[in-house]
Amino acid sequence: MSSERPEPSPVERRVARSLDGEDRRGRAIPTEELHRERTVENYLRGAVMPRWMERLRDIETGTRRHRSALAADYAYLREQCGADRERFAREWHALVDRRSFADVNDLVQDHNEWYPVERQLPMDPRTGEYVLIAGRPYTREELTPAWALAQFPADVELDVD
Repeated sequence: MSSERPEPSPVERRVARSLDGEDRRGRAIPTEELHRERTVENYLRGAVMPRWMERLRDIETGTRRHRSALAADYAYLREQCGADRERFAREWHALVDRRSFADVNDLVQDHNEWYPVERQLPMDPRTGEYVLIAGRPYTREELTPAWALAQFPADVELDVD
């Protein structure tokens, strides 16, 4: 049998550095942290972003992507139509009506349905509604042609049948 000790693992090296004071930054370790159970499950749960958070990030990213695409289309159409404001308004309305926001709207629908359950939001017993978060409802609005026209309005309002 060999009496050689194997090389320390990365975790053992990290622990050794922290015990040497190398990683401490003058903060005391909170008592509740000292009493928290150390398990692989808790480590993994802490490292992975919750689904509701991923979904909100995807909604924001998708909304920015649609807004950017609309801005590019808006600028291009403005250039193509020149001074003909009525033509621009007509073509802009048609383009916005053809645009699909389904990718983001599917996420918004999932968010509106599952967020209160995933976050375990309390309900107001008088109304049966979930409580507000920071004074605002948790629901998100879907992207629609009206949303797009509010972001990038046509200068001339047309009678839309």
